[in-house]
Amino acid sequence: MAAVCAWNLWFLRATLVPVAYLDDASMHEQMVRAATTALRAGDLPLTRWFPYLSLGSPHFLHYQSGGATLAGLAGLVVGPDTAFRWSLYLLVALWPVAVYASARLWGFERWVACAAAVVSPFLASVPGIGYEQKAYLWIGYGLWAQLWASWALPFAWACTWRAFHDRRWTVPAVACITLTVALHFETGYLAFGAVPVLLFVAAGPLARRAGTAALVLGGGIATSAWVTVPVILQGRWAAVNETLAPTGLVRGYGARTDLGWLVTGRTFDNGRLPVVTLAVAAGIVASIIAWRRSRLGRAMVCLFTGSLLLSFGPTTWGPLADVVPGHQDLFFRRFVMGVHLTGIYLAGIGALWVWGGVRHVCVAALDRWRVGEGSPARALVVGGAAALLGLALLVPALVETGRYDSGNASAVAFQHADGSALASLDAIVARVEALPKGRVYAGAPGTWGDDMVVGSVPVYKYLEALDVDEVGYTLRTAALMTGPEEHFDEAEAGDYPLFGIRYLILPVGKSPPVPAQQVLTSGPFVLWQVPDVGYFSVVDIVGTLSTNRAGVGAASVALLRSGLFLEHADLAVAWGSPVSGQDVATAPPARSSGPPGIVRRESVDLADGRASAQVVLSRPAAVELAASFDPGWRATVDGRPAPTVMLAPAVVGVRAGRGAHTVTFTYGGYPWYPLLFALAGISFVALWLATRRRRPDVVPAPGDVAGQTSRTTA
Repeated sequence: MAAVCAWNLWFLRATLVPVAYLDDASMHEQMVRAATTALRAGDLPLTRWFPYLSLGSPHFLHYQSGGATLAGLAGLVVGPDTAFRWSLYLLVALWPVAVYASARLWGFERWVACAAAVVSPFLASVPGIGYEQKAYLWIGYGLWAQLWASWALPFAWACTWRAFHDRRWTVPAVACITLTVALHFETGYLAFGAVPVLLFVAAGPLARRAGTAALVLGGGIATSAWVTVPVILQGRWAAVNETLAPTGLVRGYGARTDLGWLVTGRTFDNGRLPVVTLAVAAGIVASIIAWRRSRLGRAMVCLFTGSLLLSFGPTTWGPLADVVPGHQDLFFRRFVMGVHLTGIYLAGIGALWVWGGVRHVCVAALDRWRVGEGSPARALVVGGAAALLGLALLVPALVETGRYDSGNASAVAFQHADGSALASLDAIVARVEALPKGRVYAGAPGTWGDDMVVGSVPVYKYLEALDVDEVGYTLRTAALMTGPEEHFDEAEAGDYPLFGIRYLILPVGKSPPVPAQQVLTSGPFVLWQVPDVGYFSVVDIVGTLSTNRAGVGAASVALLRSGLFLEHADLAVAWGSPVSGQDVATAPPARSSGPPGIVRRESVDLADGRASAQVVLSRPAAVELAASFDPGWRATVDGRPAPTVMLAPAVVGVRAGRGAHTVTFTYGGYPWYPLLFALAGISFVALWLATRRRRPDVVPAPGDVAGQTSRTTA
């Protein structure tokens, strides 16, 4: 196990090189910077506005932010970017340690735990989003929040198993479940979901097991309420990912596809000999053979099966999947995490079971040849057989993983070497920061933006590494404007004030799609400024748009193509209503007497949740801020509180009368975290008092909790 960790530490060292990221890791690194900034200011990151993507959102509330907050704390000492890179590096490289320690906590004997730990870094699946390197590295998917939770889930499961046999483990089980939920929501489902599965596998009277399950579930719900309650209560203000919702990425790939990948080895060994798959299969066979004697093996098979069934998603289960809380927001394919984790443990069982058979054959042959127990020849034969079996299991995985790690290191080195393009882009960004504030557009996925790169990273992604407020890097957050952002049309001049886009970064030789003034040419990039656009605009409210969080993107298409914004007009939003067909088509025409007002001066710091403007209105109208609507926004007009309104598609505004006004928006965040933290603390104390007895409720049976040998498994 130590050798495998050393292998990881060496071959993954490119992870520590400071570069911008290609995928979700860029957002996670940005979250760490935001967390460090909030903590340095004495604020709770959960209550801050996250302004950089999709016109902003309370991202730390709606998205799993435990890892970002922990890394943000470390960032106070070493810097947030350094904290992010080192956390990524160490959590991936030392993952076998978590597997080994949790396996021992489950009750597996040392060699089963060690075999599982050795196998753990070498998984490779078709989707690439399970417990495997492709899910995390630079050339992978950047699933950093899942990586944090991959360290918590094994201990949540193991402590829950222990709690069924000794209630003194209830508090550690609840603590690990709460930590898992805070680190990654979908992994949290697996942490909670294991409780009813293990209820029917653990030892002891059913009534006592049911009581333990109630304590663990109830305690976990109470102590994680500070995570789940705000998400549930504020869920109507978090957009559904409309683009991915009908696809297998959200709905799961279904039983046919997932089972096909499993039996052909592509769930654990995609692109190589199915050595891990065979070890997992051996573990399943061994556990079934020892079904009545080995509760641990039985628990692994049941958790493996449950995770696999859950990963099929609505593609297989249809409306039955609706019984899963929050099903609209789940990416069901991600539950392959549970398949991978139990598969790792089963591979450890299988490897030792196969070795038991091989050793039995070797010993029987040596006995026939009358080779004594303590002879060097006997030790040589048995040791050689063990080495050959280990090599047969590891060499294909080592070769494929080493090739992948080398490719990752080469890609990182190439990215790091492109200093000239980065210097040119830095000059552009420095000029943007010196000019009046506004958002930046540098293309979007599927457009020319994919070809304007720094190294291998498109500029619209690179801007995130520089904390530039931008439009175009879509589908990163649950902001209500993430759906409309996908339908932004760079050729529609009316879309620019709605999204607050003041600056364009284009490649040299490309003309701006709307009238704009050239500001700066730097290397291969040109900065353009769109006149008369800022974060604020003044509009007439001329109708109503009926929509909800699952349809706001689709409902915005006709609106964005209507030309309404060119007439300085917008619609109020009837939020939560079924999407109606009338929306823009039957809206009253905009008034023809000219703009309802002008914006004279802006002062905007959305990272601090604040924006104000001096406006002059020629008639009663609405002052619109180009920020996603959220009930945490508060508005004042001339210092007096005024109710906010949602303006189409889903931005925040406030009504004001004729005349000159100072309009201010401030973001306050969810107010009840202190109460929920208190509930968590009280719940932990109550659980500890209720379960602090010194004697275990059930004496562990051999092979269940106290230990499991390869013979018992077989």
